[in-house]
Amino acid sequence: MQIRPVAASSVAPWPVPPSVADASRPEQNDTELRQAFDRAMGETLFAQMLKSMRRTVGKPAYFHGGRAEEVFQQQLDQVMAEKLSQATAEQFTGPMFELFTTQRR
Repeated sequence: MQIRPVAASSVAPWPVPPSVADASRPEQNDTELRQAFDRAMGETLFAQMLKSMRRTVGKPAYFHGGRAEEVFQQQLDQVMAEKLSQATAEQFTGPMFELFTTQRR
């Protein structure tokens, strides 16, 4: 019985996970990482900013929605933070992302 070697390019011994397969495309990984970083940092910053703003502004005398407004205000603030992050997060997260990527390497 003769054993013949299998060519490395013909058959992989096991499936390659997507994270390893995508490692060959660093520009795509950097773009996805940058988008995730911008989204996370932007939403965190804007959510905290809106939360602090809501604490400093008192309830209006005539146009307060009662308990329903208090319940749904947090959801509105979350959506506003997401929209603000999509629009402007990349403008202020650039230096933070550069520090983040230099620490990873």
